[in-house]
Amino acid sequence: MTPTSLASTQRRAASTERQHAGGNRALQEPVRARGPIGIAPAQAGTERSLAVKRVLDHTLAAVFLLLTAPIFALIALAIKATSRGPVFFVQQRIGQGGRLFPFFKFRTMKHNSDDRAHREFSRDFITGGNGVEGTGAKVYKLMRDPRVTAVGQFLRRTSLDELPQLFNVLRGEMSLVGPRPPLPYELEHYQDWHKRRLSIRPGITGLWQVSGRSSVPFDEMVLLDVYYIEHRSTLMDLRIMAKTLPVMFNGSGAY
Repeated sequence: MTPTSLASTQRRAASTERQHAGGNRALQEPVRARGPIGIAPAQAGTERSLAVKRVLDHTLAAVFLLLTAPIFALIALAIKATSRGPVFFVQQRIGQGGRLFPFFKFRTMKHNSDDRAHREFSRDFITGGNGVEGTGAKVYKLMRDPRVTAVGQFLRRTSLDELPQLFNVLRGEMSLVGPRPPLPYELEHYQDWHKRRLSIRPGITGLWQVSGRSSVPFDEMVLLDVYYIEHRSTLMDLRIMAKTLPVMFNGSGAY
């Protein structure tokens, strides 16, 4: 069932996107999932709006790749100079409709690291874990991960490790803005209403990233995604992208 304590989630969504006067209505209603793995049809806008989104995705992704080409080169050199292994980390993630796709990141961990710690964290996070004490607030993130390299810590704090996902956008597997794609072992712990996140293309950034990030419990993160799915517009996407850059530079919520 959908959580009933939604006040903090409503405030996060409303502070990020104020153009919908009645927007909180969507967060007060149960999310009814349907489909083979419980995925409800998306209500993310008209066909014209979605077409504009795809054009915007492809155009901006291509521009960002051109502008960040020197950054790509510097990051690649830093990774190769400080740790063994490939520059890129390719992982199977779950996209729209439950389809698997290769998800690209700069490698931030030691090569061939064990993922047991993250599996345990993901289970606790999704099933309602209480988080850990960060700098004055609860943090819902795996802290002080020994697998992360020194360069990887910087890349994660600035979110520069996510830049290769621009290729996922050009390939049509992701959008610039949308819910973050889960790992297959994370989906095992989803309730049916959580799977509503999979009804649209996953994104590089989204409401979660600009509304608290690692300080947001899982259920609230999903509700922010549902809010986005119900109310997405081109203007909302542009506002979220504009808010993402300060979050990246400040390292807000990143560990």
